Amino acid sequence: MAIAIYPGSFDPVTLGHMDVAMRAAKVFDKVYFGVYSKPHKDMLFDQTERIEMAKQAFAHVDNIEVCGYSGLTVDFAKEVGATVMVRGLRVSADFEYEFDMSMMTKKLSPELNMICFMANPEYQFLSSSLLKEIASLGGDVRPWVPEVVWKALKKKYIAK
Repeated sequence: MAIAIYPGSFDPVTLGHMDVAMRAAKVFDKVYFGVYSKPHKDMLFDQTERIEMAKQAFAHVDNIEVCGYSGLTVDFAKEVGATVMVRGLRVSADFEYEFDMSMMTKKLSPELNMICFMANPEYQFLSSSLLKEIASLGGDVRPWVPEVVWKALKKKYIAK
């Protein structure tokens, strides 16, 4: 059985993330959508909130399992029995970052391979950070996030 992980902070999950995960789900028997606990950046949503949003977003996809993890991503891959790490590429700058990550991953876990999915053109400009900024200023980001995320963003920014 071919098992993959798709790790990230997903703060919050976007339709671009979902597109990559669902395309991966067509290639692999099982995809673990891994929501990292403590990225080195400011987060709007805690891990529990991010996991819940992702679970709701992927509820209709049988072979995607959303779960949280902490520590090294290579250890998460070993824990779930994954041999592939899925990543999405939007722009050329993503390639450099993902290339470096792939090389380090090979040093830490030679059996873990990285497969990158090119972003569909409609999602190439998307980033969680950009969408959070737009939402914080009252902009409508509904075209780029699942409904559960839109509701959570409204709640966070109305409360502030």
